Amino acid sequence: MSRPRLLMLTPQLPWPPAQGTALRNWGLFRGLSACADLTLLSFVAPWQEPRVPEAIAARAEQVVLVEQPHRSRGERLRQLLSERRPDLALRLRSRRFAEALARLLDDRSFDWVQVEGLELGLYLEQAAAHPSAPRILFDDHNCEYLLQKRVWQVDRRHPRRWIGAAYSAVQWRRLARYEAALMRLAALTVAVSQPDAAALRAIAPTVEPLVIPNGIFYEAYAGGGPRAPLEPPAFVFTGTMDFRPNVDGLLWFADEVWPHIRARLPSARFYVVGRRPHPRLQALHRREGIVITGEVDDARAYIRAATVYLIPLRMGGGTRLKVLEAAAIGVPIVSTTFGADGFPEAETALLLADEPRHFAEQAVRLAQDEEARRRWAARAQAFARRYDWSRLLPPLYRRLGCA
Repeated sequence: MSRPRLLMLTPQLPWPPAQGTALRNWGLFRGLSACADLTLLSFVAPWQEPRVPEAIAARAEQVVLVEQPHRSRGERLRQLLSERRPDLALRLRSRRFAEALARLLDDRSFDWVQVEGLELGLYLEQAAAHPSAPRILFDDHNCEYLLQKRVWQVDRRHPRRWIGAAYSAVQWRRLARYEAALMRLAALTVAVSQPDAAALRAIAPTVEPLVIPNGIFYEAYAGGGPRAPLEPPAFVFTGTMDFRPNVDGLLWFADEVWPHIRARLPSARFYVVGRRPHPRLQALHRREGIVITGEVDDARAYIRAATVYLIPLRMGGGTRLKVLEAAAIGVPIVSTTFGADGFPEAETALLLADEPRHFAEQAVRLAQDEEARRRWAARAQAFARRYDWSRLLPPLYRRLGCA
């Protein structure tokens, strides 16, 4: 059987796989390179080197890189007022990227154009309109309209967040229309969970998404490695720290949960690990025991050193790759129910709690009970093994014609 030719579009380089979007895109890129001839057209984020990493070059026939565009506040405001497309779809509008895509489609024949996320929706539209008529795979990393709707539902309850709530009220409706339109242009839509697939069917009833959960390469986490020098008992959270669900969850945790933990464990430390801390998180520097690290070379070193890994999220969409990372490393996890959303068997591997005192009690109990930590760490690793990419990708291989 001949190998399909696939053009993959990504919003940032999938290497190094240091956070959610890149982790998923690297898993798909590496997995598909085994059965398809890959070309990669990718934006380069401001924190990434504008060169082709060897890990990608070794698996691709061709790689084309374009630096991410920058929008001023004025440009963004004008687009918000003049455009019917959602704000997210305009974030990466780039003449250079559109020209690079046109050249690739003109010069080569692709069986599939694989579009990684709604923020590349403009280029999905461009590819769908091209005379070569490639089939489009739309990988919807989050059910974006649902994510924004949930943000609106939380923010509208807090008067200080009403400006953000008003933004989300407009955006989730625009996202629903746009997300549905993109799915109708695609030959195949991929969702990361059954709940996301159901939400997508609700806005595009003729579309049946293929569910390919977020995954990991298990061996990259379970094999050990360096540990950050944290002061125990160390509670750890990792992520991109200007992402609204992360900001909301951390502020809720600091206000409602952390005081209960410190009352029981006065020497406890909570490490907030990840790039671009939002200005709203700066107040946490003044909280006893809370450490905001900013960007680090390898977040896995902090997860390995954690006494307990925490996921205090109350909004968002898709599934959290941080669940799989911590689970594969073998760290006990306490999460809100929402933080584990999309993993139907999460309660077998994580301690779940939504009420602040209960969340604190679960975290303290694990911190004080070494045997319980070992037991829940073993359960977490068994859970993570089920999400190795080798187990998740075969259905996608079959749909793309490479298995």
